[in-house]
Amino acid sequence: MGFLFYLTLTVFLIVSGVLCLAILVQESKSLGLGASFGGDAGDSLFGTSTADVLKKFTAWLGVCFLIFCIFLSIWSESASVTSKEPIPYSIEEEVGS
Repeated sequence: MGFLFYLTLTVFLIVSGVLCLAILVQESKSLGLGASFGGDAGDSLFGTSTADVLKKFTAWLGVCFLIFCIFLSIWSESASVTSKEPIPYSIEEEVGS
């Protein structure tokens, strides 16, 4: 399948990991894992709009994740269909051809 397929698969895995982290860092009703980093909303990187930035970032990562899933499934299916050879029923059939 080649280098490009494995590069795309690696990028997909990185997007998956970052998406998981982005979901876990978001602030929930009980403050979840987002509170474990300390500080209040005013001390965060993007100021008081951090929750909005994280929501948009998570949404874009989700869209990228879905696109990669569809693209890789179509690509791997087409590669597996073109690489299949018929299996001979017997050794004689294989030797005879």
